[in-house]
Amino acid sequence: MFVACSPRSSYDIIIVNGSVYDGSGATLEKVDIGIKGDQILTIGDLANSDTKQVIDAQGLVVAPGFIDTHVHLDPMDNFFKLSTAESHVRQGVTTSFGGPDGRGVPYQFDFQEYLDTVTKVGVGMNVGFLAGHNKIRKRVLGLDNRRPTPEELDRMRSMVIKAMDEGAFGISTGLKYLPGNFSKVEELIELSKEVAEKGGVYTSHLRDEGLAIMPAMREAIYISKEANIPVILTHHKVIGKPMWGKSKQSLALVDSARQKGLKVLLDQYPYNASHTGISVLIPTWARAGGDKAFSERLKNQKTRDQIEKEIVFNILNDRGGEDLRRIQFSTVKWEPELEGKTLHEWAQMEGMEPTVTNGAKLVIQAQLNGGAGCIFHAMDEGDVENIMKHPFNMIASDGRLSEPGLGHPHPRSYGTFPRVLGKYVREKKILSMEEAIYKMTKLPAISFGLKNRGILKEGYKADITIFDPLTVTDRATFEVPHQYPEGILYVIINGKLAVNQGKFQGIKAGEVLSKK
Repeated sequence: MFVACSPRSSYDIIIVNGSVYDGSGATLEKVDIGIKGDQILTIGDLANSDTKQVIDAQGLVVAPGFIDTHVHLDPMDNFFKLSTAESHVRQGVTTSFGGPDGRGVPYQFDFQEYLDTVTKVGVGMNVGFLAGHNKIRKRVLGLDNRRPTPEELDRMRSMVIKAMDEGAFGISTGLKYLPGNFSKVEELIELSKEVAEKGGVYTSHLRDEGLAIMPAMREAIYISKEANIPVILTHHKVIGKPMWGKSKQSLALVDSARQKGLKVLLDQYPYNASHTGISVLIPTWARAGGDKAFSERLKNQKTRDQIEKEIVFNILNDRGGEDLRRIQFSTVKWEPELEGKTLHEWAQMEGMEPTVTNGAKLVIQAQLNGGAGCIFHAMDEGDVENIMKHPFNMIASDGRLSEPGLGHPHPRSYGTFPRVLGKYVREKKILSMEEAIYKMTKLPAISFGLKNRGILKEGYKADITIFDPLTVTDRATFEVPHQYPEGILYVIINGKLAVNQGKFQGIKAGEVLSKK
């Protein structure tokens, strides 16, 4: 329940007449919210109070600002160029966590240096960051496919400790990618123990999300147990046609672990297509040592044949979805004309029959050209909905900041949070409004250890999203991704209006958050 109002006071903003969901999962309340500076000062009856501005939220939902637990906030992903974060703020997002999938902060920066740089640049939403296991391992071992020596492991430990001391919220792994894929579970446990000592979280891009997802999940759960650390199985999915319908089994593993007292959570984007580099179709052993080593291996015909064979397997059984039409280019720097087109279409453009064998040859060609970003339409909608309903699943975009005309991004970069509210709450009733808001606000705040955000409460930061429950929806599609959502009318970040009556204000109201 909300507390009664405090004595008459002067406010910067008062929100009146809205249906207020505080983020806890409780039913709505009709109360006023008074904001002064960057804080929620009063929740209650604020009739006749002095204020600079009144927001009449009649017919609208008033909620805590949404928290995105998985965002790519890197200069390589145009973070500095798009630092006002329009594509995220327009979704109602007020806080995001960067450094997922083992990437951490960019390679050219130390952790504190990056936080300082982001602070200097300024940012349109609050941001926090994770230390990246892949980055740390690459700095110590390069792309070597081997275990670290005791001395190397100590160096990695010290880098983890340093990042945590400088404000990291935890550590992320990208075990599907290089060089994380070369690490053994013992290495991950030792590093996670250091994070646990500092109160951080472990987010895991699993070693596999397709045929081998169950052992990959057991590995992450084992790390949680041995390191005594909360684990978030990030962008949880079961991918590839042979795995469609298997979310029932994957979620049963989560439930079993939680029944044993382990803190295992999930996050998810509300789409049945993933996005990553085309190299995900290439076996990791073939890319050990980097691009030059990969090129050298291809000169051996027997080795090349084996690489092509394994790519064919992945097209048929994993992210390829058994059809070249399911592999769609998003970013192709060496041939922008391919952006938005499929691997099937590229084969036809090259005068090749669009078979999986020819698709494998083109995957190799793309990698030799410098790689490409791809959207993989290889998930089942039933699994998306099943995962969404899990009580410990959060909503996360796995997106990057985007602007119209820049590449052909996954539509999640524009529509994740409004899509949940429009499609899965209002239309399909997969979640109630209370459940959806909880999964976007309080649950991620608790999971990452944010102490003054994530719920509407006196003394908490004034991060608030106000939307129309009858019209809120995503507009971005896989065919036309560069479209902002509808129905997000006001977004308040640290007490400042970042979206006012549906219009983006272009201000940098965010803060760089630190766990320390």
